[in-house]
Amino acid sequence: MLRRLTERMDFTRRLGFRLGALLSVAILPIGLISLVQNLHLSREAERSAETALLGRTASAASGERALLQSALGSADALGPAILETLDRPGICSDLLRNFVQRSGTYRHAAFIPIDGLVACQSAEPGAPTLDLSGHELVTELMAMPMTTVTSLPRGPASGQPVVVVLQPLYRDREFLGLTALSLTQELLRSTHAMDFGTEGARILTFNQSGRILIADDGQEGDPTGLLPRDVTLASLAGAKDTTFRDIANNGEMRVFTVVPVVPNLVYALGSWSPRSSGIGLFQLSRFGAVMLPAALWVVSLAVAYFAVFRLVLRHITVLRGQMRRFAIGNRDTAPPVLEDAPTEITDVSQTFHNMARILIRDEEAMEKAVAEKTVLLKEVHHRVKNNLQLIASIINMQSRLIDDPDAKRVLRSVQDRVAALATIYRNLYQAEQLDAVNADRLITDIIAQLSTATRVSGRDLRIHSDIQPLTMLPDQAVPLTLLTTEAFTNAVKYAGRPAQGGPPWVRVSLTSPSPGQGLLEVSNSTGPGGAAGSTGLGSQLIEAFSMQLEGDISASEEDGAYRLSLAFTLSQGNLGPAGSPRQVVLTSAARAGSRH
Repeated sequence: MLRRLTERMDFTRRLGFRLGALLSVAILPIGLISLVQNLHLSREAERSAETALLGRTASAASGERALLQSALGSADALGPAILETLDRPGICSDLLRNFVQRSGTYRHAAFIPIDGLVACQSAEPGAPTLDLSGHELVTELMAMPMTTVTSLPRGPASGQPVVVVLQPLYRDREFLGLTALSLTQELLRSTHAMDFGTEGARILTFNQSGRILIADDGQEGDPTGLLPRDVTLASLAGAKDTTFRDIANNGEMRVFTVVPVVPNLVYALGSWSPRSSGIGLFQLSRFGAVMLPAALWVVSLAVAYFAVFRLVLRHITVLRGQMRRFAIGNRDTAPPVLEDAPTEITDVSQTFHNMARILIRDEEAMEKAVAEKTVLLKEVHHRVKNNLQLIASIINMQSRLIDDPDAKRVLRSVQDRVAALATIYRNLYQAEQLDAVNADRLITDIIAQLSTATRVSGRDLRIHSDIQPLTMLPDQAVPLTLLTTEAFTNAVKYAGRPAQGGPPWVRVSLTSPSPGQGLLEVSNSTGPGGAAGSTGLGSQLIEAFSMQLEGDISASEEDGAYRLSLAFTLSQGNLGPAGSPRQVVLTSAARAGSRH
């Protein structure tokens, strides 16, 4: 598991990755400073925009503020006059009527006593007394007198939508009633001034209990669409200048501002689209504050990697390709020197070029020397083979001049041994590699020679062979071949007819049961009571050759067959399995434990 993880993380050892990591650490402080400064500037700009929105909201409600403050002041000023004429309703009504006519601002004025029966009002002479004793607002204020500004969808006297200013009236500490002045909602709405750049903005005023007074909603009197979805107006009353973002009831994300129009009595709510308010741009500026350092980091890495690739990596790639081609045997000419590379890499390329040139020169000299030595050694093997064949021919000529059968048999065995040696040397000078001998080819040639002599003698003998490809050193091939010659000769000599009938037979097999191991088996049929083997010179030679091979030899007789087995260890030298030359493996990248 750890090794697999290490292999997956092998890319971290590359030059490009390490350079990017170091460059990232180097520019990290600059990126953090840029990020902090950009975020700070974005917050400052957003606060400035919020302050500007608050100013716009206050400016839009400035006319309404003037009217309401004037109404509150007028209600206070009318109090003493109403107290003087409170017991004379006609004179009180004339006073209020003259006040409304002279001001031209108010729709109606009245004094509401505790019982709710309004006799002092600015209505035309002869107007009936207003009975407000059952009015919910009047009942509430009589129970808890306070200065109030509220709206009525239908005024009791005018029948029009009005905004009413109510001021408690006291004589000493005795609560007498409420002084009421009403203004039309249309008049107050007309005072909302919207400046340039406020397209899509809406202004709404509400009192301290969260009741809407005037709404500049542009939606035919329905102001609920511009209200924040999850915030009540009553919770906004009493707050100072406030700015927040929320989703309106119409589902649009908007910016809301709250400013006091009349402190503790009336407040203005501004509803702004993010585009017209400019605050939406600051969300993008925050995103840009994060993306700008990231973009600078990416661009820096790209430029650095491109520079490293142009100056270093591409030249190293070319140099590595030259080394790999040189390593796998492309030695025709020395690799060219990189000319447009930096000085350091050019020096490395020049050094590799010089080294390759020296190696090519030395290898050519070594190959020439080896070729000369190979020719000489093959010539020696060829002459030895010719001399051995000459000796075998002389022995054959001598055997023809002898009439004694025993002497002929002895000379024949000597001739077979000399022929076996000649076969070995013939294979040596014909082989492409002088340090390796194909044992299967040798054994096959020996059996073919000895089988020819058997057929010449006219003897009915069946010979079977199972020879598998086997490569070994000459030091092992010589004793193995001579041992096979002696064993095969003895097998042919003592082969008898099987008890179950049929011609006599001899079997020879050469196999490799496991890598690095060889097994030679020579068996022959034995007749009833026939001798299985010899204890003469052949047996002594077999024992001597098996000792040279450092093998384990065994002989057994069963089921009418005599079997001689030799198990030995193969000395492969520099050869791989089945005689294949040593493989040269090149990896695509230098790794620990790799062999080139």
